[in-house]
Amino acid sequence: MSMETSDALNESMRGIRARKDRDANPDEPIRVWVDEDRSPEGRGKSLTIVFNTDGCRWARAGGCTMCGYVGESNKGAVDADSMLTQLDKALEHERDEGVECENVKMYTSGTFFDRREIPPEARHEILDTFSDRRVVVETLPDFVEDDVIQDAVERVRKLCIAVGLETADDHVRRECVNKYFEFDEFVRAANVAHDHGATVKAYLLMKPPFLTESEAIEDAVYSVRKSAEHADLVSVNPCNVQRYTLVDRLHYRDGYRPPWLWSVVEVLQRTQDAPAVVVSRPVGSGGDRGAHNCGECDDDVYDAVTAYSLTGDADVLERPDCGCKKKWRAVLERETAWRAPLG
Repeated sequence: MSMETSDALNESMRGIRARKDRDANPDEPIRVWVDEDRSPEGRGKSLTIVFNTDGCRWARAGGCTMCGYVGESNKGAVDADSMLTQLDKALEHERDEGVECENVKMYTSGTFFDRREIPPEARHEILDTFSDRRVVVETLPDFVEDDVIQDAVERVRKLCIAVGLETADDHVRRECVNKYFEFDEFVRAANVAHDHGATVKAYLLMKPPFLTESEAIEDAVYSVRKSAEHADLVSVNPCNVQRYTLVDRLHYRDGYRPPWLWSVVEVLQRTQDAPAVVVSRPVGSGGDRGAHNCGECDDDVYDAVTAYSLTGDADVLERPDCGCKKKWRAVLERETAWRAPLG
């Protein structure tokens, strides 16, 4: 990406994000929930915590075209005491659910290892709280440093470093996602994580803006295979339309359609033999702003994708069927411009 293009995208997104009309309570996590997940260690209950911080550094510069999480973040820095208050409320939610989850996934709408988002003393106490569990934390690759990762792996039973890679294609990551790092930087971070005994999770974005449906499928298949050479777990995340994003603006003008759920099935079927666990949990599935088909079969296809993600049983992906599959195949053949999505 040329500096001019990047600057133009960032300037546009800063203007979009400036419309944010609310702030979040620094003593409340943005979201907490309990569900089930599959990892290289097996299937189990997961506690997911989205901490409220001042958000991703890159998002404040403009950031990724699809990411609206900065819209949920606090406008100012959140101190250690507030972070620990959020932790207490997340644990209370888990107790209310009546379970103690084997897995804990922690997000900040940015980077867990960024000391501006989470003060080190709070980060240490959060990790120590989950010392006997498998912990997943998300980070940008440039924050994956030997001393930080070594400290973290010593505090928990098993650490997984998750990176929002989005795609293994550097051109797509720059031009479509507007993310600044290269694939080689992800490889470096994965090597550091593995050297310290941590596992690696790659988050991939299926169908960023400016790709047709067929291009999005091919990019996702390529990215799963390429990232699985360095990651233990690959999560295929169909793009959904979030507020305060360029994708939202394109969608409003009929210039973006989230991927078909049939496309998600196609990617999973074509990557069954990848050397990593491959999963997908489409957010907002069945709605206009999330991955969807015709409306009649969305629940069945989503359930099949979820079942595959939990079990790895590819047979479940063969079960759903619907007349709209013919329309989806026609879209793959005939859609030639992202500006005018078919279907």
